[in-house]
Amino acid sequence: MNRLACTEYVADLDAVCNLDLPWNDLKGKTVVVSGATGMIGAFFIDVLMRKNETAELGCNIFALGRSIEKARLRLPYFESCHFSFEEASVSSAGYRPTCSADFVLHLASSTHPRQYSSDPIGTIRANVDGLQNLLEFSADSGARLLFASSVEIYGQNRGDVERFDEQYCGDIDCNTLRACYNESKRLGEAMCQAYRSQRDVKAVIARIARVYGPTLLNDDSKALSQFMRRSLAGKDVVLKSEGTQRFSYLHVADVVSGLLYVMLLGVDGEAYNLADSESDIALKELAEHVAINGGVNVAFDLPDAREAAGYSVATLALMDGSKARSLGWRARYNIDNGLLSTMEQMRKLDWVALS
Repeated sequence: MNRLACTEYVADLDAVCNLDLPWNDLKGKTVVVSGATGMIGAFFIDVLMRKNETAELGCNIFALGRSIEKARLRLPYFESCHFSFEEASVSSAGYRPTCSADFVLHLASSTHPRQYSSDPIGTIRANVDGLQNLLEFSADSGARLLFASSVEIYGQNRGDVERFDEQYCGDIDCNTLRACYNESKRLGEAMCQAYRSQRDVKAVIARIARVYGPTLLNDDSKALSQFMRRSLAGKDVVLKSEGTQRFSYLHVADVVSGLLYVMLLGVDGEAYNLADSESDIALKELAEHVAINGGVNVAFDLPDAREAAGYSVATLALMDGSKARSLGWRARYNIDNGLLSTMEQMRKLDWVALS
């Protein structure tokens, strides 16, 4: 089933479209979206195209991705006058989108452990070279840029706070393979500030919790993704640690609504955590939730060396989302109903068969 034919998925889109946001700021404007075929990018584009359909917003989406074949499978809008796709690697030297723009969202990034360990250079380049190209583009076109950063920039909790607010500086060992992701996200944030100062780019930053949802890509190797893949296939969920790590999670619909609040209402130069305390959970509890939803059990197994090299070493990474809530943003899903909804939709979409 196409996700846009899934009633529950469309209801998620409509819930975002019905939020009290300054939608007129997007009327007739052009939004460039890198990472357009990814989990967040696809949902974000679905929301804007749905808003075009239901409210005649007239917002033009210029989607960027490395594969037009993948884009045709993920983004069924190629016949729309409000959608354009450009096949390109945003990290290529001197790349610029072949359009003008009012808003730019840099979502393109390696986002799961197997990518970090197998392509650390590509991980860095997407977060640094790709961002630099889009910052240069934003400076030339006068666009407002939103950089999708991550909870990973906080590293390990030093034991002095319960939750990370936007001023917190955690503990990261930069001399590791795994640092390719969190250190490049940190540099990306510094680059936004540099371009604000020297090139007058209007830039905001969203630090996103661990994300899940029905637009999850089939090759994703994050722990929760593996849990759901096995559970939906009727296999025991495999936990590759004791599961005491405690993290913040967020449904993709709530991530996209948060991005819209930050993009349209966020203060220039500020960073905003996108997280909600109702979706904080220990990894073992998360595995148990997913197993119960699939009618299977939890088993324990150690990861191989390649896999382990991409894992986060953080054991406590909870985020304080109050600053984003001050903009008016609220999460719609908690971890319980978010996982239930996601797995129900994945069954209808036959997600496992596509994995």
